[in-house]
Amino acid sequence: MHLERLIAILEIIAVSGRAISVSDIQKATALPKPTVYRLCSALADHQLIDSDEENSRYVIGERLIRIALLGKSDVDVRRVAAPILAKSAIKFGETVYLSRYRNGGIDIIHVETPNDPTRGHIYPGLGPLPQNCMASAFVMAAFAEDPFRQEILNNVINPYKEARNNAKGAAPLDLDPVRVAGFAHIEQATEFGATSISAPISIGTLGATFAIGVVGPNDRLLEDTTQKIGKELIKISSQMGGAIQLCNVSEV
Repeated sequence: MHLERLIAILEIIAVSGRAISVSDIQKATALPKPTVYRLCSALADHQLIDSDEENSRYVIGERLIRIALLGKSDVDVRRVAAPILAKSAIKFGETVYLSRYRNGGIDIIHVETPNDPTRGHIYPGLGPLPQNCMASAFVMAAFAEDPFRQEILNNVINPYKEARNNAKGAAPLDLDPVRVAGFAHIEQATEFGATSISAPISIGTLGATFAIGVVGPNDRLLEDTTQKIGKELIKISSQMGGAIQLCNVSEV
C-alpha cells in the first residue's frame, strides 16, 4: 500500500540517526530505486523529510517534527512542568502558570500558587487565557512562527486591545520590544489590577507554542521586580522547553 511505503521510509530515516541517501533507503526497503525517489520526493514536497541538496541525503522534516511536538498531551506536559512551576511560585511569591497555543487561541493548562497561606495571590484559572495574564499572548505572538502569530493576533490580542480602551502604558504597540527583552509584561489599568509577566517556551525547532507566566497584584509587581522576574523566567523557560520536549507518552 502507498501509505505503508511512505511510513516505512519515514521510520527508516527516523531510526538512522543521520542523513541517509536514496540508496540506503532502497536497500532497507527493497523497493525499486525509482519508487524510492518518487516517494521521497512526495515526502519532501510536504516537508515531512528534508534533503541535503548537495548529497541528496534525507532527514526527518520540520513539518513532521512540528506535528510530533504539538501532539504532546496536556497530561504529559503538566507532569514535567508542575515541579518547575511549583518551585518558581515559591521563589517569586506569586502565582506561576503555563499557557499553550491551541486551535488558534491560548489556554492556561497548569497553575501553581505560592505556599505562604498568609500572602494573597491571584488565581487565573484553567482554560482560555484571561485578561490578567495577557503577557503570555504578546510573548507567544512575538516568538511564534508566522501562521501561529497571526492567529494569536487575530483571536487573542486584537480583541483584548479593543476591550481595553482605557489601557495604560503596558500593552506593547508592537512586538519588537518584546523580542528584544525576551519577555513581556502587561499591567492592568484598574484600581485592583494585576500585572502579568511571561517568557516564551520554544520546543525544538518550533517557535513559542508554550509560555510560562507570573501574575500578581500591581502594587507588588513594580518595575524593578517585574524586570527581575522577567529575566528569571527566560532562564526557567529554557529548562521547561527541554523537559517538555523529552516528556514521554502518557501511560494509559
